[in-house]
Amino acid sequence: MKREFATTLLLSTLLSFLVPELITVCEAVWLTIPKTGTKCVSEEIQSKVVVLADYLVISDEHSIFPTVSLKVTSPYGSVLHHSENATHGQFAFTTQESGTYLACFEAVGNSHGNKDISINLDWKTGIAAKDWDSIARKEKIEGVELELRKLEGAVEAIHENLLYLRNREAEMRIVSEKTNSRVAWYSIMSLGICIVVSGLQILYLKQYFERKKLI
Repeated sequence: MKREFATTLLLSTLLSFLVPELITVCEAVWLTIPKTGTKCVSEEIQSKVVVLADYLVISDEHSIFPTVSLKVTSPYGSVLHHSENATHGQFAFTTQESGTYLACFEAVGNSHGNKDISINLDWKTGIAAKDWDSIARKEKIEGVELELRKLEGAVEAIHENLLYLRNREAEMRIVSEKTNSRVAWYSIMSLGICIVVSGLQILYLKQYFERKKLI
């Protein structure tokens, strides 16, 4: 029993140190939406990642029930979720492409009493979006085995994130090399044009002075 407790404690410590440092899986955000305008939250997420978010409009006055409109879009502008006149809700999706995903909130009409609106947004991605209680009940696992499953999921997410970062670095390196090559050719062409123009100017001046019999 003591050995199982020690192992669970060790795994929990590893999860608490490794996961937050290497991959962002959960983010609670407190937003203040102006009475006119839109407030957006963005996150860069790789493909095939589960995203789950809950939002709740906070009101200090019981007589006022402010509502908001919400639109969630993908990096290429596809609308993943859209709701109107909402005071709370939830949206979930699995990313199809890598890039920046946006969740934009906007105050609706005069429901806010001409005041700013506060929203609590709980944004989860990856392993944090999984319902571990349901998984444990379904697969009949608990204790150390459940912690191992969580650790395995965290390691897989970290590995996928590192691969994604490596691919991004390779793409940026290719773009950088192409840019450097183009700049080098542009510099060579500019230098060549300057040399040709200088030569033509010297030739013209020489012919001009010879016609004027100055040389």
